[in-house]
Amino acid sequence: MRFIQSCIVSLLTVLASVQALTYRGADFSSLVNLENSGITYKDSGVTAKFETILKNHGANLARIRIWTSTSNSQYSLNYGLALAKRAVAAGMTLLIDLHYSDTWIPSGWPTTLSGLNTQIYTYTNSLVKAFAAQGTPIQYIQIGNEINDGILWPVGRISVNGYSPLSQLLHSAANGVRDASSTTKIMIHLANGWDASSVASFYNQIFIAGEFATGDFDILGFSFYPFYGTGATYSALQSSLQAMVTKFGKVRPMSFGCGQFLMEAKDVMVVETDWPAVCSGVALSDTAIPVSAEGQSTWVAGIRTILQTLSGGHGIGTVYWEPGWVGNAGLGSSCAVGYPYS
Repeated sequence: MRFIQSCIVSLLTVLASVQALTYRGADFSSLVNLENSGITYKDSGVTAKFETILKNHGANLARIRIWTSTSNSQYSLNYGLALAKRAVAAGMTLLIDLHYSDTWIPSGWPTTLSGLNTQIYTYTNSLVKAFAAQGTPIQYIQIGNEINDGILWPVGRISVNGYSPLSQLLHSAANGVRDASSTTKIMIHLANGWDASSVASFYNQIFIAGEFATGDFDILGFSFYPFYGTGATYSALQSSLQAMVTKFGKVRPMSFGCGQFLMEAKDVMVVETDWPAVCSGVALSDTAIPVSAEGQSTWVAGIRTILQTLSGGHGIGTVYWEPGWVGNAGLGSSCAVGYPYS
């Protein structure tokens, strides 16, 4: 039986570095598949459940991705439901990450916009109800993962069909959530949260009358990685996120009465980030941070500081992506090791 020593130093520092924020999260969606392959985890030499190790060192938010596949090895709904039970039992809040795909338009789904609007509503509504029915209601839900160029390609792909199809699909998905739960908060998740022009362009065009509206979502979610572009600096992230807080923090008069106002303020989370522990031949966005386990805690601390300084207290949390994914050390990057270790 293989195991990974639970990297106490790194886990403590990465998670504790964001104690002042509401949420200190980890996406450990791969956990059950890893356990099924023989991986176990230890904390100070004692074998323990990975979610328990995370919770004992400060994590209070579990991000779980769900694909439309029916295979547990491909993050099915049943897989996500089972993992959610474990996360909630460990004392964590849930952030469910819907990809709406196992490819692009999932097998068996309609291929027309009207059909997809119905399908995405029904799928999302049923999923939210399924989590509630088993006693693990969803606190936060992403209606799409890194949707800079849309979802459900090619129909909902911005670069092919513009913003309107995506705007309709997001509106339908949001309605599915709202009709299933009055308490679940909806997140829109974009990659490259540091890229202010790209983020602003998306939010300047996604709202269309009768389609997706500002009231259809609650949380701005972003990815922020150091190994996909040297522009991913702290200063760029701070500028981009503050611009969004300012944009959605405006008080606007409502159209139906004098003296009534609509507050559009949105909270912000960085829901995907990593820093490499071993990496050569890759230009990282911050050369001052050491490539090491200690560097990982420094990187997260910097993100924490940015979120804490956003006006109105709208920065609420971070999520470290796959801190225990043994066997996928690079975590999607060109670096050798991305998960925390010591």
